[in-house]
Amino acid sequence: MNLQDFIKIIRHRWITVVLTALIIILGSVAYTVVQTPLYQASTRLFVSTTSGASVSDLYNGNRLSQERVLSYTQLLMGETLAQRTIDRLQLNMTAAGLKAEVTAKSKPDTVLIDVSVLDASPVRARDIANSLSDEFVVMARELETPSPGFRPEARVVVEQRATVPSSPVVPNKTRNLAIGILLGGMFGICLALLRDLLDNTVKSQETLEQITGTGVVGYIPFDKKFQVSPALSFDTDNSSAAEAFRKLRTNLQFLAVDDPPRVIMISSASPGEGKTTASINIALALAEAEQNVVLVDGDLRRPSISKYLNALRSVGVSNVLSGATPLTEVLQETNYPHLTVLAAGPTPPNPSELLGSRTAEKMIAELRGNFDYVIIDSAPLLAVTDGAVLAAHADGALVVVRAGKTRRDQLTHAMGMLNDVGANLLGAVLTMMPTRGSGVYSYNYYYSGGSYGPEKERDVASRQPSDEDEAVSARETRTVTTRKRSTETLEPSTDLRRGSVES
Repeated sequence: MNLQDFIKIIRHRWITVVLTALIIILGSVAYTVVQTPLYQASTRLFVSTTSGASVSDLYNGNRLSQERVLSYTQLLMGETLAQRTIDRLQLNMTAAGLKAEVTAKSKPDTVLIDVSVLDASPVRARDIANSLSDEFVVMARELETPSPGFRPEARVVVEQRATVPSSPVVPNKTRNLAIGILLGGMFGICLALLRDLLDNTVKSQETLEQITGTGVVGYIPFDKKFQVSPALSFDTDNSSAAEAFRKLRTNLQFLAVDDPPRVIMISSASPGEGKTTASINIALALAEAEQNVVLVDGDLRRPSISKYLNALRSVGVSNVLSGATPLTEVLQETNYPHLTVLAAGPTPPNPSELLGSRTAEKMIAELRGNFDYVIIDSAPLLAVTDGAVLAAHADGALVVVRAGKTRRDQLTHAMGMLNDVGANLLGAVLTMMPTRGSGVYSYNYYYSGGSYGPEKERDVASRQPSDEDEAVSARETRTVTTRKRSTETLEPSTDLRRGSVES
């Protein structure tokens, strides 16, 4: 992992980093609040020894004083002196408890000892520090006097007495907050890296191409319009999503210049990855280019094309495959020029058998002969075998992959199913691409008024609707007419359809 990958992960997982940091910072704040305030009072002791007037005597005396300082610091923190202080102040505490409040430190190469006392009461902290120092002066005199009537070999003087502290030293709010910020940032980054390491979803073009063995032919960004209706208005829409589908249309048309695929099956590994949204808008983008397109709802188990395009669901593919209704009687016009819909029809008891029959192959061949493009929205590949069966009848298959949701193992399994039926994989479409941050695929410009200009920043939708989501159409209710033409009149209408582009 290089620095660029690290930054990309942090920007992608910034919510994890921020939330983790906030939790730890709030924890440090809570710990600071519940801590009992402690006040510190300090005294300073001076240690000297009895010596002669010569230089050597003074030097030796100073060395002896420094050696005694080390022992005195231990005595100052002992239970014996603590008990004497308790008795003097008549404190309601044990010697061990007072001992825990006392700290004695000697300064290197000096004869000074600093004594500190921590207590919940500032006044009591001062009293304990002063009384303990006074008691130690007496205690040191007793220890250093060899016999009654002799001068002590060493002497301790209270050089600085304690005063009442004005503010507590515990808790240290600044230090606790700094530690919380430091630990929060470290744990947040570590958690983000761990989540990315354990994330088994497809998030990048490189991963997608490695699994599918083919190129990415389209990137579809977030667009909140999909929450209202998956069908974009290509005649007036210049958003990033619309431009992405226009680019996808161009890529499909130039996959094979001499013999471009005309029957395209679109599917995904699992539900909720945006295959129906992609199918509808690919068909609309092709229709915008004045190509005569039929959009086939090949998901006979959970159809949704008719719902989103206000077409009749009661008649469609299942009627044709069962031999109940001719194909010409179930094709439905839409309010979108050059776009025809073939709904799924009633759900049959055996969808896979119907879609894999010779009748289905003949139906697709008939559609190929009468339209420039046949776009088939199929069921998810891993859910049922319907998608793989339809892929065998099509010129090629497009696999829709939702960035950050489709798992790599699911996509690998789906690719295996397409390979097993000998399907021609045209490429992959990566949906739900982020529109901000590192590694973003987005359009910085849109076409408006005959010139390119900066696109106004838009709110990013929280999600792109899945194929099964209930979408409320923003369009006016369209009057859908069912075409009823005989087989004999189908061929002339076909010539008119294909001639519409030239005329």
